[in-house]
Amino acid sequence: MRTHRIAAIGGDGVGPEVIEAGLAVIDRLAASEGFAVEVTRFDWGSDYYRRTGEMMPKDGVAQLRAFDAIYFGAVGDPDIPDHITLWELRLAICQGLDQYANVRPTKLLGGAAGPLRKELGELIDWAIVRENSEGEYAGVGGRAHGGLPIEVAMDVAIFTRAGVERICRFACETAMARPRKRLTVVTKSNAQRHGMVLWDEVCRDVLKEFPELEVDWKLVDAMAAMMVTRPGNFDTILATNLHADILSDLASALTGSLGNGATGNVDPSGKSPSMFEPIHGSAFDIMGKGIANPVGAFWTGAMMLEHLGEAAAAERLMVALDRICNSGPFTPDMGGQANTQAVTDALLEAIA
Repeated sequence: MRTHRIAAIGGDGVGPEVIEAGLAVIDRLAASEGFAVEVTRFDWGSDYYRRTGEMMPKDGVAQLRAFDAIYFGAVGDPDIPDHITLWELRLAICQGLDQYANVRPTKLLGGAAGPLRKELGELIDWAIVRENSEGEYAGVGGRAHGGLPIEVAMDVAIFTRAGVERICRFACETAMARPRKRLTVVTKSNAQRHGMVLWDEVCRDVLKEFPELEVDWKLVDAMAAMMVTRPGNFDTILATNLHADILSDLASALTGSLGNGATGNVDPSGKSPSMFEPIHGSAFDIMGKGIANPVGAFWTGAMMLEHLGEAAAAERLMVALDRICNSGPFTPDMGGQANTQAVTDALLEAIA
Protein backbone atom coordinates (compact mmCIF):
# COMPACT_ATOMS: atom_id res chain seq x y z
CA MET A 1 0.00 0.00 0.00
CA ARG A 2 1.21 3.49 -0.84
CA THR A 3 2.05 5.35 2.34
CA HIS A 4 2.59 9.09 2.65
CA ARG A 5 4.30 10.61 5.69
CA ILE A 6 2.72 13.92 6.66
CA ALA A 7 4.01 16.36 9.25
CA ALA A 8 1.01 18.22 10.74
CA ILE A 9 1.74 21.57 12.38
CA GLY A 10 -1.50 23.08 13.63
CA GLY A 11 0.28 26.19 14.88
CA ASP A 12 -1.71 29.02 16.44
CA GLY A 13 -5.31 30.09 16.97
CA VAL A 14 -7.78 28.19 14.80
CA GLY A 15 -4.96 26.47 12.93
CA PRO A 16 -5.14 23.20 14.90
CA GLU A 17 -8.94 23.13 14.51
CA VAL A 18 -8.96 23.33 10.72
CA ILE A 19 -5.96 21.05 10.28
CA GLU A 20 -7.63 18.32 12.34
CA ALA A 21 -10.76 18.73 10.20
CA GLY A 22 -8.62 18.38 7.08
CA LEU A 23 -6.85 15.30 8.40
CA ALA A 24 -10.21 13.61 9.09
CA VAL A 25 -11.14 14.13 5.44
CA ILE A 26 -7.76 12.91 4.18
CA ASP A 27 -8.04 9.78 6.35
CA ARG A 28 -11.45 9.00 4.84
CA LEU A 29 -10.14 9.46 1.30
CA ALA A 30 -7.08 7.33 2.00
CA ALA A 31 -9.23 4.47 3.25
CA SER A 32 -11.44 4.51 0.14
CA GLU A 33 -8.72 5.20 -2.45
CA GLY A 34 -6.26 2.53 -1.31
CA PHE A 35 -3.40 4.49 0.21
CA ALA A 36 -2.28 5.26 3.73
CA VAL A 37 -1.14 8.38 5.55
CA GLU A 38 1.18 8.40 8.53
CA VAL A 39 0.66 11.67 10.39
CA THR A 40 3.13 13.04 12.92
CA ARG A 41 1.85 16.05 14.84
CA PHE A 42 4.16 18.83 15.99
CA ASP A 43 3.08 21.27 18.69
CA TRP A 44 5.27 24.09 17.39
CA GLY A 45 3.96 27.62 17.53
CA SER A 46 3.26 30.34 20.05
CA ASP A 47 2.42 28.05 22.98
CA TYR A 48 5.67 26.22 22.31
CA TYR A 49 7.41 29.61 22.31
CA ARG A 50 5.96 30.48 25.70
CA ARG A 51 7.32 27.21 27.09
CA THR A 52 10.73 27.17 25.42
CA GLY A 53 11.52 30.63 24.04
CA GLU A 54 11.50 29.20 20.49
CA MET A 55 8.75 28.79 17.91
CA MET A 56 10.22 25.40 16.98
CA PRO A 57 13.33 23.43 17.94
CA LYS A 58 16.64 24.47 16.46
CA ASP A 59 16.65 21.30 14.37
CA GLY A 60 13.02 21.72 13.32
CA VAL A 61 13.74 22.10 9.62
CA ALA A 62 16.00 19.03 9.71
CA GLN A 63 13.20 17.04 11.38
CA LEU A 64 10.77 17.98 8.61
CA ARG A 65 13.04 16.67 5.85
CA ALA A 66 11.98 13.13 6.76
CA PHE A 67 8.40 13.74 5.56
CA ASP A 68 6.69 13.69 2.18
CA ALA A 69 4.63 16.82 2.87
CA ILE A 70 3.81 19.31 5.61
CA TYR A 71 0.25 20.34 6.53
CA PHE A 72 0.38 23.71 8.29
CA GLY A 73 -2.41 25.58 10.06
CA ALA A 74 -1.66 29.18 11.00
CA VAL A 75 0.83 31.35 12.84
CA GLY A 76 0.34 34.50 14.90
CA ASP A 77 -0.44 35.40 18.49
CA PRO A 78 -1.67 38.71 19.94
CA ASP A 79 0.85 38.47 22.79
CA ILE A 80 3.96 37.75 20.69
CA PRO A 81 5.35 40.13 18.04
CA ASP A 82 4.44 39.05 14.52
CA HIS A 83 8.03 39.25 13.30
CA ILE A 84 8.89 36.53 15.84
CA THR A 85 5.99 34.19 15.13
CA LEU A 86 6.35 34.47 11.35
CA TRP A 87 10.12 34.50 10.92
CA GLU A 88 10.85 31.77 13.47
CA LEU A 89 8.31 29.26 12.18
CA ARG A 90 6.58 29.61 8.82
CA LEU A 91 9.29 31.58 7.03
CA ALA A 92 12.01 29.54 8.69
CA ILE A 93 10.44 26.41 7.19
CA CYS A 94 9.80 27.91 3.74
CA GLN A 95 13.31 29.31 3.41
CA GLY A 96 15.04 26.42 5.15
CA LEU A 97 13.47 23.91 2.75
CA ASP A 98 13.81 26.26 -0.27
CA GLN A 99 10.08 26.18 -0.98
CA TYR A 100 10.52 28.95 -3.50
CA ALA A 101 7.18 28.66 -5.29
CA ASN A 102 4.02 29.71 -3.48
CA VAL A 103 0.90 28.68 -5.40
CA ARG A 104 -2.53 30.07 -4.57
CA PRO A 105 -5.52 28.93 -6.66
CA THR A 106 -8.58 31.17 -6.54
CA LYS A 107 -12.13 30.65 -7.75
CA LEU A 108 -15.68 30.70 -6.44
CA LEU A 109 -16.48 27.19 -5.25
CA GLY A 110 -19.98 25.89 -5.83
CA GLY A 111 -22.59 28.60 -5.61
CA ALA A 112 -20.58 30.75 -3.21
CA ALA A 113 -21.19 34.46 -3.62
CA GLY A 114 -18.31 36.86 -3.17
CA PRO A 115 -18.54 40.64 -2.88
CA LEU A 116 -18.41 41.19 -6.65
CA ARG A 117 -21.45 41.21 -8.90
CA LYS A 118 -22.38 37.66 -9.87
CA GLU A 119 -21.31 38.01 -13.49
CA LEU A 120 -17.87 39.26 -12.38
CA GLY A 121 -17.34 36.77 -9.56
CA GLU A 122 -18.00 33.85 -11.86
CA LEU A 123 -15.06 34.94 -14.04
CA ILE A 124 -12.54 34.38 -11.23
CA ASP A 125 -10.36 31.35 -11.97
CA TRP A 126 -6.78 32.24 -11.17
CA ALA A 127 -3.54 30.54 -10.22
CA ILE A 128 -1.36 33.07 -8.40
CA VAL A 129 2.34 32.20 -8.36
CA ARG A 130 4.33 34.03 -5.69
CA GLU A 131 8.10 34.13 -5.44
CA ASN A 132 8.57 32.68 -1.96
CA SER A 133 12.26 32.89 -1.06
CA GLU A 134 13.63 36.38 -1.61
CA GLY A 135 12.35 39.75 -2.84
CA GLU A 136 10.91 42.02 -0.18
CA TYR A 137 10.87 39.23 2.42
CA ALA A 138 14.50 38.22 2.10
CA GLY A 139 15.14 39.33 5.69
CA VAL A 140 18.09 41.54 4.81
CA GLY A 141 18.34 44.81 6.74
CA GLY A 142 18.75 46.11 10.25
CA ARG A 143 18.34 48.92 12.73
CA ALA A 144 20.73 51.46 14.20
CA HIS A 145 20.69 54.30 16.75
CA GLY A 146 18.01 52.54 18.76
CA GLY A 147 15.80 54.87 20.79
CA LEU A 148 17.49 58.03 19.50
CA PRO A 149 15.91 60.73 17.31
CA ILE A 150 18.09 59.52 14.45
CA GLU A 151 16.98 55.86 14.79
CA VAL A 152 16.87 54.13 11.43
CA ALA A 153 15.41 50.84 10.21
CA MET A 154 16.03 49.33 6.81
CA ASP A 155 14.68 46.35 4.88
CA VAL A 156 16.39 45.47 1.61
CA ALA A 157 14.53 43.70 -1.19
CA ILE A 158 16.78 41.09 -2.79
CA PHE A 159 16.28 39.98 -6.38
CA THR A 160 18.71 37.46 -7.84
CA ARG A 161 18.86 36.38 -11.46
CA ALA A 162 18.62 32.73 -10.42
CA GLY A 163 15.68 33.40 -8.09
CA VAL A 164 13.65 35.33 -10.66
CA GLU A 165 14.49 32.88 -13.42
CA ARG A 166 13.31 29.82 -11.54
CA ILE A 167 10.02 31.32 -10.34
CA CYS A 168 9.23 32.71 -13.78
CA ARG A 169 9.88 29.33 -15.38
CA PHE A 170 7.65 27.66 -12.79
CA ALA A 171 4.89 30.20 -13.50
CA CYS A 172 5.22 29.61 -17.24
CA GLU A 173 4.92 25.85 -16.75
CA THR A 174 1.90 26.39 -14.51
CA ALA A 175 0.25 28.58 -17.14
CA MET A 176 1.01 26.07 -19.91
CA ALA A 177 -0.76 23.34 -17.92
CA ARG A 178 -3.96 25.41 -17.73
CA PRO A 179 -6.48 25.66 -20.61
CA ARG A 180 -6.08 29.38 -21.35
CA LYS A 181 -2.26 29.34 -21.44
CA ARG A 182 -2.26 32.94 -20.32
CA LEU A 183 0.25 34.58 -17.96
CA THR A 184 0.21 38.02 -16.38
CA VAL A 185 3.53 39.26 -14.99
CA VAL A 186 3.09 41.82 -12.20
CA THR A 187 5.78 44.45 -11.71
CA LYS A 188 6.48 47.90 -10.29
CA SER A 189 9.58 48.70 -12.30
CA ASN A 190 8.40 52.22 -13.02
CA ALA A 191 9.18 53.11 -9.38
CA GLN A 192 11.52 50.34 -8.17
CA ARG A 193 14.20 50.89 -10.75
CA HIS A 194 16.76 48.30 -9.71
CA GLY A 195 15.30 45.05 -8.36
CA MET A 196 12.08 45.23 -10.33
CA VAL A 197 13.86 46.19 -13.54
CA LEU A 198 15.99 43.06 -13.14
CA TRP A 199 12.75 41.14 -12.49
CA ASP A 200 11.36 42.40 -15.81
CA GLU A 201 14.55 41.66 -17.74
CA VAL A 202 14.92 38.10 -16.45
CA CYS A 203 11.23 37.33 -16.97
CA ARG A 204 11.46 38.52 -20.57
CA ASP A 205 14.40 36.18 -21.15
CA VAL A 206 12.55 33.18 -19.69
CA LEU A 207 9.36 33.97 -21.60
CA LYS A 208 11.26 33.46 -24.89
CA GLU A 209 11.24 29.74 -24.04
CA PHE A 210 7.42 29.69 -24.02
CA PRO A 211 6.21 31.20 -27.32
CA GLU A 212 2.83 29.46 -26.95
CA LEU A 213 1.95 31.56 -23.92
CA GLU A 214 -0.22 34.65 -24.16
CA VAL A 215 1.56 37.14 -21.90
CA ASP A 216 0.71 40.55 -20.56
CA TRP A 217 2.31 42.85 -17.97
CA LYS A 218 0.63 44.86 -15.24
CA LEU A 219 1.87 47.33 -12.64
CA VAL A 220 0.84 46.04 -9.23
CA ASP A 221 -1.48 48.96 -8.41
CA ALA A 222 -3.31 48.58 -11.71
CA MET A 223 -3.45 44.83 -11.14
CA ALA A 224 -5.21 45.26 -7.80
CA ALA A 225 -7.85 47.42 -9.44
CA MET A 226 -8.37 45.15 -12.45
CA MET A 227 -8.72 42.00 -10.33
CA VAL A 228 -11.89 43.67 -9.04
CA THR A 229 -13.14 45.34 -12.20
CA ARG A 230 -12.00 42.89 -14.92
CA PRO A 231 -11.37 39.50 -13.28
CA GLY A 232 -11.87 37.61 -16.52
CA ASN A 233 -8.72 39.17 -17.98
CA PHE A 234 -6.47 36.98 -15.84
CA ASP A 235 -5.57 33.32 -15.49
CA THR A 236 -2.05 32.63 -14.17
CA ILE A 237 -0.51 35.54 -12.28
CA LEU A 238 3.19 35.89 -11.40
CA ALA A 239 4.32 38.38 -8.77
CA THR A 240 7.01 39.04 -6.20
CA ASN A 241 6.93 37.91 -2.60
CA LEU A 242 5.29 41.09 -1.28
CA HIS A 243 3.08 41.90 -4.24
CA ALA A 244 1.65 38.38 -4.51
CA ASP A 245 1.15 38.22 -0.75
CA ILE A 246 -1.17 41.23 -0.96
CA LEU A 247 -2.84 40.33 -4.25
CA SER A 248 -3.59 36.76 -3.15
CA ASP A 249 -5.33 37.96 0.02
CA LEU A 250 -7.40 40.29 -2.15
CA ALA A 251 -8.14 37.33 -4.42
CA SER A 252 -9.29 35.17 -1.51
CA ALA A 253 -11.49 37.97 -0.16
CA LEU A 254 -13.15 38.19 -3.58
CA THR A 255 -14.34 34.60 -3.10
CA GLY A 256 -16.30 35.63 -0.01
CA SER A 257 -13.90 34.91 2.84
CA LEU A 258 -10.19 34.60 3.59
CA GLY A 259 -11.19 31.28 5.15
CA ASN A 260 -11.66 29.86 1.64
CA GLY A 261 -8.07 30.37 0.51
CA ALA A 262 -5.55 27.58 -0.05
CA THR A 263 -1.86 27.62 -0.79
CA GLY A 264 1.13 25.41 -1.38
CA ASN A 265 4.72 26.34 -0.55
CA VAL A 266 6.46 24.17 -3.09
CA ASP A 267 9.99 23.00 -3.76
CA PRO A 268 9.52 22.08 -7.45
CA SER A 269 12.78 20.10 -7.43
CA GLY A 270 11.29 17.61 -4.97
CA LYS A 271 14.47 17.61 -2.90
CA SER A 272 12.59 18.86 0.16
CA PRO A 273 9.01 18.34 1.32
CA SER A 274 6.52 21.00 0.31
CA MET A 275 4.21 22.68 2.82
CA PHE A 276 0.48 23.25 2.34
CA GLU A 277 -1.57 25.74 4.36
CA PRO A 278 -4.86 27.62 4.31
CA ILE A 279 -4.07 31.29 3.89
CA HIS A 280 -6.29 32.70 6.65
CA GLY A 281 -4.67 33.96 9.82
CA SER A 282 -4.79 32.47 13.29
CA ALA A 283 -8.11 34.25 14.05
CA PHE A 284 -7.66 34.37 17.81
CA ASP A 285 -11.03 36.10 18.19
CA ILE A 286 -12.83 32.84 17.34
CA MET A 287 -10.28 30.32 18.64
CA GLY A 288 -11.96 27.53 20.60
CA LYS A 289 -15.47 28.48 19.50
CA GLY A 290 -15.58 25.72 16.88
CA ILE A 291 -16.76 28.03 14.11
CA ALA A 292 -13.59 28.39 12.01
CA ASN A 293 -14.14 27.99 8.28
CA PRO A 294 -12.38 24.74 7.22
CA VAL A 295 -12.88 25.21 3.45
CA GLY A 296 -9.36 26.60 2.95
CA ALA A 297 -7.90 23.66 4.86
CA PHE A 298 -9.88 21.20 2.74
CA TRP A 299 -8.77 22.84 -0.52
CA THR A 300 -5.21 22.88 0.80
CA GLY A 301 -5.56 19.18 1.57
CA ALA A 302 -6.56 18.55 -2.04
CA MET A 303 -3.47 20.43 -3.23
CA MET A 304 -1.33 18.29 -0.93
CA LEU A 305 -2.91 15.05 -2.17
CA GLU A 306 -2.33 16.04 -5.78
CA HIS A 307 1.29 16.90 -4.96
CA LEU A 308 1.68 13.45 -3.38
CA GLY A 309 0.45 11.78 -6.57
CA GLU A 310 -3.07 11.01 -5.34
CA ALA A 311 -4.88 12.79 -8.16
CA ALA A 312 -8.07 10.72 -7.88
CA ALA A 313 -8.43 11.48 -4.17
CA ALA A 314 -7.73 15.16 -4.79
CA GLU A 315 -10.40 15.31 -7.50
CA ARG A 316 -12.96 13.57 -5.28
CA LEU A 317 -12.25 16.04 -2.52
CA MET A 318 -12.67 19.06 -4.81
CA VAL A 319 -15.92 17.71 -6.30
CA ALA A 320 -17.31 17.18 -2.80
CA LEU A 321 -16.06 20.58 -1.65
CA ASP A 322 -17.72 22.25 -4.62
CA ARG A 323 -20.96 20.51 -3.67
CA ILE A 324 -21.04 21.70 -0.07
CA CYS A 325 -20.00 25.20 -1.10
CA ASN A 326 -23.12 25.18 -3.26
CA SER A 327 -25.60 23.71 -0.76
CA GLY A 328 -24.02 24.43 2.62
CA PRO A 329 -23.78 24.29 5.55
CA PHE A 330 -21.84 27.55 5.92
CA THR A 331 -19.81 28.94 8.79
CA PRO A 332 -20.55 32.50 10.06
CA ASP A 333 -17.89 34.15 7.88
CA MET A 334 -19.82 32.84 4.88
CA GLY A 335 -23.17 34.08 6.17
CA GLY A 336 -24.28 30.85 7.84
CA GLN A 337 -24.57 29.50 11.38
CA ALA A 338 -22.82 26.13 11.06
CA ASN A 339 -19.78 25.15 13.08
CA THR A 340 -16.54 23.60 11.83
CA GLN A 341 -17.66 20.07 12.65
CA ALA A 342 -20.94 20.42 10.76
CA VAL A 343 -19.11 21.53 7.61
CA THR A 344 -16.62 18.68 8.03
CA ASP A 345 -19.41 16.14 8.46
CA ALA A 346 -21.16 17.47 5.35
CA LEU A 347 -17.95 17.12 3.34
CA LEU A 348 -17.40 13.56 4.57
CA GLU A 349 -20.95 12.71 3.54
CA ALA A 350 -20.44 14.31 0.13
CA ILE A 351 -17.25 12.29 -0.37
CA ALA A 352 -19.11 9.09 0.48
